[in-house]
Amino acid sequence: MPGRGLPPALDAFVGRERELSRLHTLLRSSRLLTLTGPGGVGKTRLALELAGRVRGGRTGRAQWVALDSLQDGELLPQALAAALGVRERGGRAGIEALVHALGTRTTLIVLDNCEHLAEACARLAATLLARCPRLRLLATSREPLRVPGEVVFRVGELSLSPAGEEHDTAALLRSEAVRLFLARARTSDAAFELGSGEARTVAEICRRLDGLPLAIELAAGRVGSLSLPGILHGLDDQLSLLTDGSRTGPGRHRELGAAIDWSHRLLDPLERVVFRRLSVLGGGFDAEGAAEVCANGGGDDERGRDPDRDWDWDWDWDWDRDWGRDQNGDGDVRGDGERAVSGEIRGEGGAHGGGTGRGDGVRRWDGVHHGDDVHCEDGAHREEDVHRGEHVGQEPPILVRPEQVLRVVCALEAKSLIVRVRGDEPQGTARYRQLSAIRAYGMDRLAEAGELSDTWNRAPDWLAGKAAGAVTPGVFLDTVEGPLAREQENLAAAVAHSAAHSDHRHVPLAVALARLQYQQEQLTAARTLLSGVLERVRGPEDRNAALALAARSACLQDDHAAALAFAQEAVAAGRTGRHPGRLANALDALAAARLCRGEFSDAVAVFAECLDVVRTLGCPLDLALCRHHLAWALLQAGRAAEAEQLMQECLPELETNAPPGQVTAALHTAGAIRLALGDVDAAERRFAEVLLKAPPGESFHGLYPLEGLAIVAAERGDLQRSLRLYAAAAAMRRRIDTEPEAHWWGQVEAVVARVRERVHPSGVSAAMAAGRRLRGARLVAYALRGTQVRSVRQESVQTAGSGRVDAVGQPPLTGRESAVAELVAEGMTNQQIASHLGLAKSTVAGHLDRVRDKLGVRSRTQIAVRVTGRVAGPEPGLHTDV
Repeated sequence: MPGRGLPPALDAFVGRERELSRLHTLLRSSRLLTLTGPGGVGKTRLALELAGRVRGGRTGRAQWVALDSLQDGELLPQALAAALGVRERGGRAGIEALVHALGTRTTLIVLDNCEHLAEACARLAATLLARCPRLRLLATSREPLRVPGEVVFRVGELSLSPAGEEHDTAALLRSEAVRLFLARARTSDAAFELGSGEARTVAEICRRLDGLPLAIELAAGRVGSLSLPGILHGLDDQLSLLTDGSRTGPGRHRELGAAIDWSHRLLDPLERVVFRRLSVLGGGFDAEGAAEVCANGGGDDERGRDPDRDWDWDWDWDWDRDWGRDQNGDGDVRGDGERAVSGEIRGEGGAHGGGTGRGDGVRRWDGVHHGDDVHCEDGAHREEDVHRGEHVGQEPPILVRPEQVLRVVCALEAKSLIVRVRGDEPQGTARYRQLSAIRAYGMDRLAEAGELSDTWNRAPDWLAGKAAGAVTPGVFLDTVEGPLAREQENLAAAVAHSAAHSDHRHVPLAVALARLQYQQEQLTAARTLLSGVLERVRGPEDRNAALALAARSACLQDDHAAALAFAQEAVAAGRTGRHPGRLANALDALAAARLCRGEFSDAVAVFAECLDVVRTLGCPLDLALCRHHLAWALLQAGRAAEAEQLMQECLPELETNAPPGQVTAALHTAGAIRLALGDVDAAERRFAEVLLKAPPGESFHGLYPLEGLAIVAAERGDLQRSLRLYAAAAAMRRRIDTEPEAHWWGQVEAVVARVRERVHPSGVSAAMAAGRRLRGARLVAYALRGTQVRSVRQESVQTAGSGRVDAVGQPPLTGRESAVAELVAEGMTNQQIASHLGLAKSTVAGHLDRVRDKLGVRSRTQIAVRVTGRVAGPEPGLHTDV
């Protein structure tokens, strides 16, 4: 069959090797593969590279059909025939000519840019695939075609350099985004060379552009006229800077704004309203946040046009009723003899074909396991393509009801104008964001529509409501992660906006943001915010929370005088108020300030008064927290027996109801108390529990028990182990930049000093070096070795396995499962394991699920413990004698 074949690639393809490997596999196993993603993410270039790597792709077996210039879906069969060189003979025309020409040939057809003709492309694809058994279709579109059997692969942004590796030039240069920038910069300016220290600037440019290939290429095209810092500075106005793309490329790709505008014109009026209003949520959003900010009405009696009165927005809307009228009763809405199809093509693939179970036969692939928390149906809210693009310009005011917003969010995700945020979302909650360039475009549209002020006002209202809701449940809010933790970027924007406009909501928003910053130990930022709050607010009731938080922040900065002054003023304000909970919070801050100053007896007295106040509130968790705080002060005052009694009273409540961070802190306190009482075995068990319950990754939650286990090892005479654990914890403290409490650190340092005196200097150096090499899950596994730990490990394994005991008769791990488990023990993430073994991230996750089932464990730490426990002898690099 003649045809145009594949267009030649005019530039080098950079990165995406893993995606290409995965796509090659998918293309072999499916007959319709659709690459979706936002404009400029590189769908077309990826499809061209994939088609070129298919066997015979460059020798005519693969055919390229560009659809961006075709506006009438009715002409699609003829356009495809022309692109493929198919002639109309023997009375065959249109689809019949295509079917005859393709016949039983092994052919790959690439349909590039289907989004504006999605309905017509879906019909054509369904027909050709049904009648041409050896045909495969590769489509690029900003939304799925929704044809039965379709596999959807979401093309993501290019990889960015890992956070925290700004000083590692080699790591920066490995990121796909940086590699693309450098390649295109050298194409734009043959004399371009990366200077010393400029890799970090390039990485920041790519990070600001969200790894979006089109934006990166446009930015790299500026190296001939702007310095790298100049390009970075210019990104404050991305849509103006990133112009002058390829003259020979599609018009929508010649500048970033045009690429986004191409997608925007395809939206219906309601989608446009929600799209632009979401632009104020720069920190991302979930369904609740989107509804709060985008909805401007709750009933039909409010002003504004209700789109549900003009169209039926139900999931399965009726074309004849809402978009047109069937004048003849024959189903011909448009008068052209063809009945328009509904907005969703339904098939059996979801029920029988191993798809997602949505009923449309579409399977989705984006390298991420989709669990039950996926709320957006790709079939949501589609319109016939003949109506797309008609609503250009200023629309009349539209009323958006809260219950409509989720449907529109789903549609915008399907059309690649927002993206799903993966990784840290809670169970059952989906979170989304707009890429920065798309958000800038949306903000421009918001200003043009005259909605900027009203939309900004709804965002602080929503955040202030969440902040107020967080105040009621407990007393010690400064140490508890609240509902605003995931909204920190949005909260910061709302704080800045409310401060600039002298908004009355500024104070509660600023205190909420300062609380988050305190919890993250961004103490200077927290104190700066709180200083502004205290300058604005004069009433003692309103100042109380800010003063207590300022005292705690000053404590962590070792600003003891300021901490004491803030805390004393907070207590004075609390005593004049009518809220005992606020007084208790202030007393707790004052006691903490006394502890920081080494005034242990005074701290005990203040904590005792705080406990008396909390007893009147009837909140068991707050009572348990206060008892724990008092126990820690008693321990430092040398009253370990009283502290032990308090811990016995509060630990059950804390382990049942407290947040994880407070549980680990309490277990460490219990271990430290047992050490003071001389019960080394019980102390070891407590410290081991902390390690098993600490969150994955490096954090201060794991530091204190490591140091506690170092003391335990010294008490038992295992001096090398003590030094290794001490060195490992000290190295971790340096990496995460956190300081221990002075009293505890003095105890640790005193023990290690005694150990150093008993070990030869060369032995000290060797043990310390070996300890510094330990990190991640392997460090935890080493720390948990020992007789007293095994009972904790066994108990943990039995609990995790729902009654299954670590028995000899467990199914053995396969070779691949063992390899994955050992890399987990090395502290690697799923992504790192996938790269190391040449697997997909989802494959690694599947192997880990089977490892957990076979070993009867739940966490990565428990896997590491089990795997490391099988290895005879000491850790690599650790010597058994000095």
